[in-house]
Amino acid sequence: MIPKQPPRDGQSGFLYLPPYRVHGISVAGEYTTITIPEFGITFDMGQCTRASLTSDLIALSHSHMDHVGAIPYWFSQRYFQKLEGGRILCHPEVAGPLRRMLDSWVDLERQKTPNEVVEIEPDSDIEVRQNIILRAIETRHTCPSLGYAIIENRHKLKPEFVDLPQSELRRIRGEGEELTVKTEIPLIAYTGDTDRGEFLERDEFAKAKIVIAECTFFDEDHRSRARIGRHLHLDDLAEILPKWEAEHVVLVHLSRRTLLSDARERLATLGDDADRVHLLMDHRTNRRRYESQLAGVVGVDDTKTESESTEKSNGSITSEGLPEKG
Repeated sequence: MIPKQPPRDGQSGFLYLPPYRVHGISVAGEYTTITIPEFGITFDMGQCTRASLTSDLIALSHSHMDHVGAIPYWFSQRYFQKLEGGRILCHPEVAGPLRRMLDSWVDLERQKTPNEVVEIEPDSDIEVRQNIILRAIETRHTCPSLGYAIIENRHKLKPEFVDLPQSELRRIRGEGEELTVKTEIPLIAYTGDTDRGEFLERDEFAKAKIVIAECTFFDEDHRSRARIGRHLHLDDLAEILPKWEAEHVVLVHLSRRTLLSDARERLATLGDDADRVHLLMDHRTNRRRYESQLAGVVGVDDTKTESESTEKSNGSITSEGLPEKG
């Protein structure tokens, strides 16, 4: 008898949540690596995916093996492919052991691979690009842990100056008075592995457009497992979802104890919130979603082309797309 083919392990998940892509792989206890290409940021490094190599910053949530195991390989591959830079951002208590782990590879490989480990204190920010920062948020796990938020800083005119003419604004600015107030717009938040806590209700999570949330357990019988391991259970998510304004909530780090079909059924019990919740590793559902997005774009393009063809046949525009003269 011919044996069955083995399951297709290691396939990355993908979601397009305009204008951002969430690309990664995440299975509890095995690996977690989540890349946001638009910002060059990858959260955790349990497996060195192709997408993660394009990031020059890894924001490490904690130091469990399924989140750090691929860090040496990531540095090595970037060096091999002649990609400059590359750094790991981590909790201060993790930095020393992480550096020692990377140093150990020098003797094994007989070469020195460039690497940089940067400590970040909870509630500290680093600049990712102009007007975009990454903020570390202390969470609650079985070892030192951080969540993160990608935040856009915008400067708005103070209400008392809104109706003033430009000449008056220039005069006020010349006198040294500040015209604007800084406003933070949380774009993407990442919980990392964590227990339920008040920190998940901070504005960085509550007001983020996209929240990438660990949700390891779905089964009712696994609530005690969630508490012991300091992980989130779907019941925790049900309580906090109404407090999150996010257009999309992406769930990662599901246990293999949970079948995707069961997870879909449990998500349906979330009521109105169910439509904005996605499972990163639900390849079939996400593929259908992407194909629908693609068909919608093609449909728009086809409509535009038909409209242009009609206009050309009526002589309203030239073959170059310019208005007809006379």
